[in-house]
Amino acid sequence: MRRTRIAAYVASLLLATGFTLAGAGQSQAATGGYVALGDSYSSGVGAGSYISTSGDCDRSTKAYPYLWNAAHGPSSFAFNACSGARTDDVLANQLGSLNSSTGLVSITIGGNDAGFADVMTTCVIQSDSTCLSRINTARAYIDSTLPGKLDAVYNAISARSPSARVVVIGYPRFYLLGQFCLGLSETKRSAINSAADYMNSAIQKRAQAHGFVFGDVRTTFTGHEICSGDSWLHSVNWANIGESYHPTAAGQSGGYLPVLTNAA
Repeated sequence: MRRTRIAAYVASLLLATGFTLAGAGQSQAATGGYVALGDSYSSGVGAGSYISTSGDCDRSTKAYPYLWNAAHGPSSFAFNACSGARTDDVLANQLGSLNSSTGLVSITIGGNDAGFADVMTTCVIQSDSTCLSRINTARAYIDSTLPGKLDAVYNAISARSPSARVVVIGYPRFYLLGQFCLGLSETKRSAINSAADYMNSAIQKRAQAHGFVFGDVRTTFTGHEICSGDSWLHSVNWANIGESYHPTAAGQSGGYLPVLTNAA
């Protein structure tokens, strides 16, 4: 009988400890606010279900920051990402929610600085050679100017939220190559994919130099590029041209969200 009582007592202690640890883990997950910064890939352009109060920023309830917040319940959530944002826009308009209690920051930025929209427009309507020339101009900008622009943003984030875990998320490759696919030539598709890799490498290098985590979505989007038959990216959308070459709702939930979840 005594051994039974002892065993029951030990079991109750272990159970209580287990509940205590579980409760601590849950409260820790909710400790610190989450601030989502960046451009249209973070605001959710292309995913639909836009928040009316977000105006031209086109923030979507199907965007990965919104989905992560709903799943994890941080102590606060600021959804500041905005369609069309460049690094200077982040510095001027998006950092106000950051403070010393911020626990997590996510950001996609750099594509608009390098002329993403103009590159894609040129490649859609112009020749192969003109497309390649415009891409080379973007690559030169990525080499000469973008690193300093990214450093300015990353320094500002660290200054305002020195204890935050910062997840810098990249961009997907757009095309599955080697497939029959109407639209751009294989030459253009290959060059655009290569430019995406070039951009991601530059972003990753600067992010890691600041001690931030780089989230690579090229792996999660593999098999879901344009021309794949199960694309998580819009091709040219003539009905809503602004959604062209942006992730669908499936791209946000299946491509971006897991990367943030694993890195956060």
